[in-house]
Amino acid sequence: MQKEDAKLAPAGAVARAYWRHTMDYRGYFAASLGSIFVIQAGAVIGPLFLRQLVNVISSAQSSSAYTMALWAIAGYAVVQLIVWASWRVEMWTGTQACAHIMADLTKEGFSRLMGHSYQFFASSFSGALTRRVGRYSDAYNRLWDSIMSSVLPALLYTVGITGVLWYQHPLLGIILAGATIVFILLQWVMSRWQQPLRARRAQEDSNVTATLADSISNQNTVQLFGGSKHEEKFVGIAVDRLRAAYIATWNFDTWVYATQSLLSLSINIGLLWVALMLWRQSLLTIGDFVLIQTYFIGLMNNVWGLGREFRNINNCIADAGEMVYIIELPQEIADEPGAQALTVARGEIAFSNISFDFHKENYVLKDFNLSIKGGERVALVGPSGAGKSTVTKLLLRLYDLSTGSITIDGQDIAAVGQESLRNAISFVPQEPILFHRSLMENIRYGRRDASDAEVVEAAKKANCHDFIDALPEKYDTFVGERGIRLSGGERQRVAIARAILKNSPILVLDEATSSLDSESEALIQDALATLMQGKTVIVIAHRLSTIMKMDRIVVIENGSIVAEGTHDELLAHGGLYHKLWSIQAGGFIGLSDETNSNRIVDEVEELAEEVN
Repeated sequence: MQKEDAKLAPAGAVARAYWRHTMDYRGYFAASLGSIFVIQAGAVIGPLFLRQLVNVISSAQSSSAYTMALWAIAGYAVVQLIVWASWRVEMWTGTQACAHIMADLTKEGFSRLMGHSYQFFASSFSGALTRRVGRYSDAYNRLWDSIMSSVLPALLYTVGITGVLWYQHPLLGIILAGATIVFILLQWVMSRWQQPLRARRAQEDSNVTATLADSISNQNTVQLFGGSKHEEKFVGIAVDRLRAAYIATWNFDTWVYATQSLLSLSINIGLLWVALMLWRQSLLTIGDFVLIQTYFIGLMNNVWGLGREFRNINNCIADAGEMVYIIELPQEIADEPGAQALTVARGEIAFSNISFDFHKENYVLKDFNLSIKGGERVALVGPSGAGKSTVTKLLLRLYDLSTGSITIDGQDIAAVGQESLRNAISFVPQEPILFHRSLMENIRYGRRDASDAEVVEAAKKANCHDFIDALPEKYDTFVGERGIRLSGGERQRVAIARAILKNSPILVLDEATSSLDSESEALIQDALATLMQGKTVIVIAHRLSTIMKMDRIVVIENGSIVAEGTHDELLAHGGLYHKLWSIQAGGFIGLSDETNSNRIVDEVEELAEEVN
């Protein structure tokens, strides 16, 4: 299996996207930011009261010393209460901001993702795309925690204690500031060195998800072809790549932590040695020693994990970069500015000199022209790969044309809104895919504001009410992922019910009765006959017996129309249609009376005599 390489947006694009959403909740953000400043100010000021307390206690006892000690304790208590209150504000505002922003990010990611073209999804793993939407919001949460709970507090605390120690003696401030800068820069540099390893790990993680999703979604095929061991091999290769990526990052972490420990020990010994020299010169008190050690412990608690946070930030940027790239990727099929909604009165369709190719090399359709009158029922037939399905995909504007135009009632479909275009067309595919939702919800998807009674009526017209009503939970029955709990014929009838409920003026049927048993096909043909009434219809069929009663049959070969006419006219003309028909026999859409059945038998016998 080919590995899917995820493309990443640059860090600046991720930062801009996240900042834009953060500013939508600037009140929460400002309150959280202000609370962090107060908390770190309290962390710097609180030890000053402890310094005073130690100095008072270590001096000669007196009534005034006792009073001063009490005031020092009271001052420390007040500071800690303010810090406690600020923590509550920061946690509440941070929670509110993150919850809202994560929800908005998920909505944005889904909305932009679903706006991409049919070709985009055909070229991507659905599992990997789903993972990227989730990572987009999750990365923001982790990034918020890193910056607001670790990086920013560490920087504020470092600036605060450096200023205090500078005031005590400039040499202490210089040593602390210089050593801390070196400590932080070293962690930053090492995190940058590790970024390629983190990006590789994220990519391999996406690949494992995509590989698992691809195999699991095709579980039935795997079992039928005895491919379990084969799939285990592919999944194992992806997992081994992820394992190697994890080991590489964790080995680097081990070296980073060893370097940090040695540097931290050196800074602490250096500060204590300088403090001892200053104490010897009566420039520092015992309380100053307590202050320095308290500050140093607090400093290490704040900056020790900065390297991990820098790596987490880079990891978050890499995780979010996958989704931001998709968000900023221009949508392949986009509405023109100010595009108007399509209005359909007659349902006339015209393909005018259209050409289309997938890869800028071989044209699927070349100078293709076809006009369909409003209310006309037209069948497209021809060998596989002739371009029949491409015609319908272009009508639905799942792809844009290379040249030419497609119009509906004189309106160029490239100039109208895509949503209005697709609302005007009911499409019944060969293999309908259902949501893992109730049957009621699946049918109602044709018209989301339909009442329950209207859904049931559509189901009756599609000949699926009886099997639904026989289910224990009836219309509340969940159909399983992709409708797997239903048979092929049942899924097809549900799809037809959905199309009946939608009741669009244009109907496209793509092999809607293929690969079904006779009983299911008979029910579906009857449902389709109801569905086609009063509509402009385009039918794609390999089984020619299903389209004998169409108003016109268009024969396509190598992307061009080679013949068109009624069934009888095409048989009399000979050519490709005659060749295809000579090896096929069966019923057709709407066929139910004995006269028409006998007619098929007579035609097949006549053809057999002609062949002999």
